[in-house]
Amino acid sequence: MTSDLSILLLVGEAGIIVQIVLAILILASISSWSIILRKRSLLSAARAEAESFESKFWSGGDLGGLYRSVQERGGATGMSSIFEMGFREFARLRQASVPGEQLLEGSRRAMKVAQLKEVDRLEQSLATLATIGSISPYVGLFGTVWGILTTFVALSGVQQATLATVAPGISHALIATAVGLFAAIPAVIAYNRYADQVGRIEMRYDAFMEEFSTILQRHASRPAPVVE
Repeated sequence: MTSDLSILLLVGEAGIIVQIVLAILILASISSWSIILRKRSLLSAARAEAESFESKFWSGGDLGGLYRSVQERGGATGMSSIFEMGFREFARLRQASVPGEQLLEGSRRAMKVAQLKEVDRLEQSLATLATIGSISPYVGLFGTVWGILTTFVALSGVQQATLATVAPGISHALIATAVGLFAAIPAVIAYNRYADQVGRIEMRYDAFMEEFSTILQRHASRPAPVVE
């Protein structure tokens, strides 16, 4: 308790520039933790959605029935969105009597557009985490350098400098470095972890698109599906 109180007192006694730096870093830390928690929930939901949809897709049911069930739910995301866009374009082109090669190419383009939208949704705010992780240590270092310079300027008028006169100013400066690292480290760890997870989900989407395209190729010679 005494230690926490002494740190707060040091922050209160710091110069205005150091206090501004600390405020910026604290806001950056709060922002990064908000993104970390939201992104964790979003990626967990994306993995669960992919597993659930793949289970339904490979259950052997009718693709038309699966498409209608996705439509009825509304607001499809993730793998179900890729399936919905691909199957809809496939059915539309079939009804327009488009040749088989163009039929599959159009379906793949529709799925690719849906995949890009989903990956963009998953990657949203990751750049902010990367920025906080890379910039925060330098912002903290600026506060540290400024605090040390201020301390030395204040000591220029003192005939004899002692540890008691130097310590408070140096302490103010080092707090900025500590807060900068506190903001940066979680952001860097979260960015690397979430970027890897997004990449794995994207590869999963790619694999599904290839498998679904193979199935659509077999369906190309069958009667056109009826899609409302």
